Amino acid sequence: MMTSFISAELRPTVAPGETAMPKPTDSNRFLLWIDAVGGYLVSTGDRVRIGQMTPGNDVEVPIFADLARHHATLRRDGESYLVEPVHSVRVNGRTIDRTTIVGDGATLELGRGVELRLRQPNPLSTTACLEIASRHRTQPTTSGIVLMAETCVLGPAASSHIVCRGWSRNVVLHHLGDSLYCVTEGAFAVGGVVCQRRGLVKPGAQVVGDEFTFSMESA
Repeated sequence: MMTSFISAELRPTVAPGETAMPKPTDSNRFLLWIDAVGGYLVSTGDRVRIGQMTPGNDVEVPIFADLARHHATLRRDGESYLVEPVHSVRVNGRTIDRTTIVGDGATLELGRGVELRLRQPNPLSTTACLEIASRHRTQPTTSGIVLMAETCVLGPAASSHIVCRGWSRNVVLHHLGDSLYCVTEGAFAVGGVVCQRRGLVKPGAQVVGDEFTFSMESA
């Protein structure tokens, strides 16, 4: 799907002499910490496994709860999301025993009482957000989980993947190949280096604009 909320002149391309940097982690996961907003677990893979937070368990979404080590898988398939139950899963109150499509606003209940809500707020992006609606938490504790396709929109509107009240404009994270970019109007700094309208984000760098600050670290 075309991400037309990024204008042609802002859409990232690898410029001559620009060295591509890897995405923040080899496991396709990173933690995004946004000042005055919260922390988010971001996965750029097409498939995420959900399971119990326990030592040695390498699922992409670990939750402190009475779940199996690998309880279910969420998979992006084109513009849709599918849930593959490994153990007990209910979608909108209905028990499923096979791969099932889940849409915007769907509630997933895993095991006994772990409730997750899938949200696809932006019709121009296949990126989805996974909110924990019950009192359980991830490790480390985060405000939400982003299942990132090409883009992740941070901004003041309800259609943003991460709503940042008080901001006056959108900031878009966009990955191209193995590179991750920050795209927005105006100037900002990545790791202390001033960028104009777009910048290549290096692993561990802090990104600072006139009204926003965020950083990334390995999950």
